[in-house]
Amino acid sequence: MKINDTEIKVTKGDITELKVDAIVNAANNKLVMGGGVAGAIKKKGGKDIEEEALEKGPIEVGQAVATRAGKLPARYVIHAATMAMDFKTDEAKIRFSCRNALKVAEGLRVASVAFPALGCGVGGFPLLASAKIMAQEVFKHIRENKTCLKEIIFCLYDQEAYVSFEVNVFRYLDYIANQLKTPFVTVDAIIEMGDGIVIIERKNPPFGWALPGGFVDYGESLEDAVTREAKEETGLSIHGLVQLHTYSDPLRDPRFHTIGTVFIARSCGMPEAGDDAARLKVVPLAELKKLQFAFDHKKIIEDYLQFKEGKPPFQPLA
Repeated sequence: MKINDTEIKVTKGDITELKVDAIVNAANNKLVMGGGVAGAIKKKGGKDIEEEALEKGPIEVGQAVATRAGKLPARYVIHAATMAMDFKTDEAKIRFSCRNALKVAEGLRVASVAFPALGCGVGGFPLLASAKIMAQEVFKHIRENKTCLKEIIFCLYDQEAYVSFEVNVFRYLDYIANQLKTPFVTVDAIIEMGDGIVIIERKNPPFGWALPGGFVDYGESLEDAVTREAKEETGLSIHGLVQLHTYSDPLRDPRFHTIGTVFIARSCGMPEAGDDAARLKVVPLAELKKLQFAFDHKKIIEDYLQFKEGKPPFQPLA
């Protein structure tokens, strides 16, 4: 399957025979190449691979380094430390070793990389769990980075491992990449100034008066997002954030399903309408109910006014 411009493959075979730019070795942190995948790589590629690896070790568990690939068809071996010399591994170690192997591949500017089932040899980690962890890390890497990788291969030596990865990697990636339709996350700010709050008139549809706010960017906290949106739409730097409530009615936004968290904040200075606002004004609390608002902001304003009067605006959950 393909995610963006990167092809994801699961194949059954010997990773040491793959004609790819780089293969990943499920290594120990001292980079001693004994049995399993490491032993096979050293046997076919030559002792020079281990000698170069040892010069770069030891490394922290979860980290990765690259060496040349000796006599192998690949150009590089990426040694990803999934365990220490106690040969014990876990979710975090596999996750970080996979993540850092992908980063090393990017640093090498390779177009193709092949992984074994990390942690499933002497580490004894369950195949299903390893498949899902590695699929998660591959998806996250492709989504968050401008990657040079055009092909990522999961290469499994035996039938049981191949079947487990073939089913679960593709099923999981298809679900999160193509089927998972999550609501958009938004934030809004009730910016208190004097005896009123700042509202904007929207320049784009849905039109009308609204609280300053917008979408949360990937990798951004709610607090950072509302601070950024307030600055972009009003020119104000807000402080003293207090979360009022989260609104999740699927029909609250006529465009699509959004889940919005509303913050109360304070600011000083002179507000100015930003690019997304046709105009703005500071409206006294007593006049807010007279206005028509976009989205569900009328309901939010009503809840806010009750909150200001000391009345609990929200019913306890059953």
